[in-house]
Amino acid sequence: MDNSNQFSARAYRGSIVIRICILILLLNIAGCAKMKDMLTFTGEAEDTATLTVNNLVTKGMDDYAVGKYFTALEYFQEILDRYPFAPEATLAELKAADCNFFLENYAEALVLYEAFEEKHPTNEAMPYVIYQKAMCNYKQIDRIDRDVSGAEKAVQLFSQLIRAYPNSPYTSEAKARIKAARQFIANHEFFVVDFYIRRNKISEAETRLKYILATYPDAEIAPQAKELLARIQAGNPPKQTLSSWLPKVALPDWAKFSSSEEEAPENPAAKD
Repeated sequence: MDNSNQFSARAYRGSIVIRICILILLLNIAGCAKMKDMLTFTGEAEDTATLTVNNLVTKGMDDYAVGKYFTALEYFQEILDRYPFAPEATLAELKAADCNFFLENYAEALVLYEAFEEKHPTNEAMPYVIYQKAMCNYKQIDRIDRDVSGAEKAVQLFSQLIRAYPNSPYTSEAKARIKAARQFIANHEFFVVDFYIRRNKISEAETRLKYILATYPDAEIAPQAKELLARIQAGNPPKQTLSSWLPKVALPDWAKFSSSEEEAPENPAAKD
């Protein structure tokens, strides 16, 4: 056999081997797919796209009730994606905000509560929505040496709730949290006074102390502020830091300002 015939024979045998390998690979892939189907148990990795809106509501509320907020949020979001105009979408909007809140995604929850308020201003859940907006800010309160805008916004929203819905089930707790937040803000102001004293800015410290006493006369820090102001006005300001005068840096426990130990009730079902 000449060289050309030998080369053709080898090429032919090589092509057969390649075809056999491809066939084996395809059979393996098909076998794996069948095996995967055989090992997949019913109910595992359920496809939410096949669920009706009532099924999604039921599953979302079931998960929400036991604290499975992440999966509950997925069901509520599925409702909003697939059934945005269904009556159940209103509930899904509110519960999606709640899920984010309990997952400590306070900024995201606040955006969703605000969107709900704008879209459903007469909804019966509005007292709860305003309360939750306030709580989103309240939960983001940090230390007295940091920004206090969260505490200020919380006070504003709790006050709005009390004015608009004085008989709501959230009013008592809102009043107590206002007192705690105002206490925190007053402590922050005294911290600023300490900052001025340490830098020998006595005039600025005096102005700040007058502000504390005028704005937060009932604050626990008020007696120290009054004493310090008297010393400054007598020409005898402290020569060192006021660390021993400073309150704890944490937000006070709101419960000590409450006349009731009851927790705010669960939010109502959202209905237009």
